[in-house]
Amino acid sequence: MSPSISILLPTRGRPELAERFLRSVVEMSTDPNRIEVVLYVDEDDTDSHAIQCDGLSINKIIGPRLSMGGLNTACLEQSTGDIIVPLNDDMVIRTPDWDRRIIEIHEKFSDGVYLAYPNDLHTGEMLSSTPILSRSTCEVLTHPFPNTYEGGFIDYHIMDIFKRLQMLGEERMAFLGDVVIEHLHYQYGKSEVDATYEQRGPLNVGDEVFVGLRRYRRESSKCLLAHIQDRPLPALPSLPPTTSLPASNVFAIAGFTGQFLLDTALPLSWRTYCFEVLSRRYLLKKYKYPTPTWQYKFLKAMAPILKWPFQIIQKFK
Repeated sequence: MSPSISILLPTRGRPELAERFLRSVVEMSTDPNRIEVVLYVDEDDTDSHAIQCDGLSINKIIGPRLSMGGLNTACLEQSTGDIIVPLNDDMVIRTPDWDRRIIEIHEKFSDGVYLAYPNDLHTGEMLSSTPILSRSTCEVLTHPFPNTYEGGFIDYHIMDIFKRLQMLGEERMAFLGDVVIEHLHYQYGKSEVDATYEQRGPLNVGDEVFVGLRRYRRESSKCLLAHIQDRPLPALPSLPPTTSLPASNVFAIAGFTGQFLLDTALPLSWRTYCFEVLSRRYLLKKYKYPTPTWQYKFLKAMAPILKWPFQIIQKFK
């Protein structure tokens, strides 16, 4: 029997965008009958309660506002598919037969451990902005979408686990460069800022959680390796509480250096990518918002020079 696909789709205040995405699922799928969409809509977002799409099985959850991790977890718990695909309502599937391609990847791994991800036409191969996992992988990870992630960085979290697994000797990542699920985000110049974007803020929170869950991801990668090798799974630690990043630039950047740039359990390209992203976001939050300061203007002018060493290193696997 062909594997089934569960799309996890939290949405808020964007019924038109959600229905645009759902239409793209119907139009671009080889067999929409093997796809279910688990849609999470907030209780107070009554305009979105009527979202529908002919030709798709939609399991609609109407509940309280949750973190992004909580939303995806709630959808996962109500899903039934063999393949789990968390997506955003500001995405559109562009490639015909995308579901067939994902199923082909799924069937390559008899133990079910893999991270597949399509091309979002922005981050490309460097980041799994749409992480596609098997249900068995989700079960091994226990908390594939930790509730502590209020907004962004779930994609970084999952990819980091698989980068660590790679360094343990198991290459289980598959970038589907010719399968396009385009992310039409306003920061990419592909849409206008709306109320949902504004509520999330210019830089979605998640940095602190990502840094704080570093040990948890290390142990998660060991669990995946044990599953691949058919050994008993080691116990995962409890999810730690979120702590703030240091207020001092020196201590913050030094922390990112030790926690990522010097972490030999990660490939060099991923280490430098995480260090550059975290450092840049830290300084942006501090100096750009709510009003750009002279420090921000200086950093912006120096950005091409500051980034080019990292960009060179990131070309290597």
